[in-house]
Amino acid sequence: MHSVFSSCSTIILAVLIALVPTTVHSLTLDIDKEALRMLKRSIDPNTIPKASYLSSWDFSIDPCESTGGQFQGILCSVPLDNNARSRITAIDLDSAGYDGFLAPSIGNLTDLTALNLGRNNFRGPIPDSMSNLRKLVSLSMSRNFFTGSIPVGVASLKKLEMLDLSYNNLSGAIPTKLSGLRSLLHLRLSQNEFSGRIPDLTGSWQLQTLELGSNLLYGSLPKFPVNLRTLSLTHNSLSGHISQIGKLQHLVTLDLSYNRFTGSITQEVLTLPEVVRIDVSVNHLRAIEVPKFAGRETRLQQLDSQANLLRGNLPINLVTIGKLTSINLSNNQFSGPIPAEYGAKLETSWRSLYLDHNFLGGSLPPQFGIASVRMRGSLANNCLMCPPNVRLCRGGQRPVSECVGLNDDNE
Repeated sequence: MHSVFSSCSTIILAVLIALVPTTVHSLTLDIDKEALRMLKRSIDPNTIPKASYLSSWDFSIDPCESTGGQFQGILCSVPLDNNARSRITAIDLDSAGYDGFLAPSIGNLTDLTALNLGRNNFRGPIPDSMSNLRKLVSLSMSRNFFTGSIPVGVASLKKLEMLDLSYNNLSGAIPTKLSGLRSLLHLRLSQNEFSGRIPDLTGSWQLQTLELGSNLLYGSLPKFPVNLRTLSLTHNSLSGHISQIGKLQHLVTLDLSYNRFTGSITQEVLTLPEVVRIDVSVNHLRAIEVPKFAGRETRLQQLDSQANLLRGNLPINLVTIGKLTSINLSNNQFSGPIPAEYGAKLETSWRSLYLDHNFLGGSLPPQFGIASVRMRGSLANNCLMCPPNVRLCRGGQRPVSECVGLNDDNE
């Protein structure tokens, strides 16, 4: 009797165990594991510090099943189906100084949404296989030593919102097909060796940040996406007029310095409603159109137009820009007296004023002697009657021979 009861119990227990759903651990897809393995193999092991993310990549453990400090810098998907495999969805390497190449197998990580290799020593070309990463939203490879051109296939990454390839050794033309990236919000390609003209990027109509500084770009300005908030084109060989910038009504930061622009700094640019900082220094601009800002909504705080060819009297309407605190008009050809209204602004909102290396003449407004103690700036190398005890006058004035006749009409 006991043996029969025991047998029945065993059968019932076996049935119950069979009915309990078993948990099957989701292992990383083999092709993803191999791509990670190749990424690590492509880096000089002598440049993988002990406490770095890559040092935690131990392939005796499954990447997506690892815990604690293992496989740092990666994220995985969690499959809903117990029979499915986990995929690598993000790689965010630390800035440990890894030295090596980016293996073409990176293109096998087709579920990748974010890839950040920034601030390391990767070199060689960007693999063409990157075009396979169709789910990629963020791609940052800045501050490395990548060479060659931007692979054409990058333009097929339609979900891309951020592309940062700045501070590398990339060259060639900026692909015109980047304009087809309609989800793109931030494009940073500065500090490379890109050449040619800036392409029309108006197709990327959501673009908010465009940074192309310190390249070998030339030619006139193209049309820009109207939603831009940051535009930096510094240190190129761009030319022509800048008036069309006045159409960018959402612009906050504008840097056109160190180029070859000509014509005027137009009032359409200066009166952009959201702009906070304008830098047009070191160009060949000949005039600045400053309207009266009284009653206008403006956020402009910093204006730098040093080292141009600006001439005539100092623009008196600068004092009507309510939030302006920093002005640099040095190294131009301004003449005439310093307006008394400038002195009044030194007592209130102006904190930085550089007027040095012009041909200004006459006496200083009295506030300059008092306010210069707390201000940054310079009045050196003009034709002013500048008391040596005024800090802004340090550096001396021009020889009389350089000043004869320049300010006669203003005396």
